[in-house]
Amino acid sequence: MLRYFTSGETHGKCLTAIIEGLPSGIKIDIEKINLALSKRQQGYGRGGRMLIEQDFVEILSGIRGGFTLGSPIAIKIENKDWTNWEQIMGIQTSNSSKAVLCPRPGHADLTGGMKYNHKDLRNVLERASARETAARVAVGALVRQVLEPFHIEFLSHAASIGPIVDRANWQDDGFSEKVEKSPVRFGCEQSGEEAMAYIDNIKEKGESCGGVVEVIVKGLPQGLGSYVHYDRKLDANIAFSVMSVQAIKGVEFGMGFACANIPGSQVHDEIFYENGFRRCTNHAGGIEGGMSNGEPIIVRAAMKPIPTLYTPLSTVNINDKSEQKAAVERSDICAVPACSVVVEAAVTFEIAKAFLDKFNGDCMDDVKAYYDVYMNRIKNY
Repeated sequence: MLRYFTSGETHGKCLTAIIEGLPSGIKIDIEKINLALSKRQQGYGRGGRMLIEQDFVEILSGIRGGFTLGSPIAIKIENKDWTNWEQIMGIQTSNSSKAVLCPRPGHADLTGGMKYNHKDLRNVLERASARETAARVAVGALVRQVLEPFHIEFLSHAASIGPIVDRANWQDDGFSEKVEKSPVRFGCEQSGEEAMAYIDNIKEKGESCGGVVEVIVKGLPQGLGSYVHYDRKLDANIAFSVMSVQAIKGVEFGMGFACANIPGSQVHDEIFYENGFRRCTNHAGGIEGGMSNGEPIIVRAAMKPIPTLYTPLSTVNINDKSEQKAAVERSDICAVPACSVVVEAAVTFEIAKAFLDKFNGDCMDDVKAYYDVYMNRIKNY
């Protein structure tokens, strides 16, 4: 079974991840991982940390000669800011000059401190920070390469920032190229300019803003996931992975919450047959009964505004219980464009996991053979 876990703190020495369950024989291009890391660092409204860090992945084990070995893969991403924090975040010794005593509303600070009995909330925020998502993006970009021989494609973008909606559609010609050139990962240039003006206005007020990101997956065969067991449903596992991304507060597929407001005849995708089964609409977002149905998978996630505000909210000092203003850490005003890259990585991992669960093999030759047998069978269904 494909799985991974990460470790590291936002101002610690590095981030690491271990990935287990990839078959042998997958060709791995490190530059594709670094490109994904670079995309995560970009976006209008990012904070000063992005001027310090230039993320690159180092692979420590599990790959030789450019191909996976079938053993666990260990990766590392250095934190360049570590040199400024070594005396504060040291493993053996540390000082309290940057101690955090005033928890931020909307962050893990207070509850995490209570749960783990930390008297310095820096012990919480260092791990709860979205810096951890750099490791997730690296993992997603690595496992994505198992899917490339099967022509499975991914696209992510910001669907809205605050009240500003991208007026372009992912099916428009040249949409992907426009998104990659946009500072806010919008497909419509005019909408993008409006979003940047909104971010500027929010920044002047000492506020932060959220938005909605969308991920599209094309080229999946029918039948990934399962209707048999609740914990093997593809949409359930994708939703779990996306909801685990910092600041995500809601997930929907296809028509999503709009399904609740209209009759069933306007929701369900009618089935036709012409050299294979097809649908003229995709309100289900590519998943029915917990399984991929062959249509593009469409996932949207709502990101809340970042909790660190430069006009901080009221809180309480955990030591003397006095009323204070929340702690201010260096932060972004808007991280929605970067969030789209992170959510894409989260979706990618779950797709790769479901793919390898379905076409399980110790090496890529076995995976490809099983895939070909299955595709030939369902072609003649």
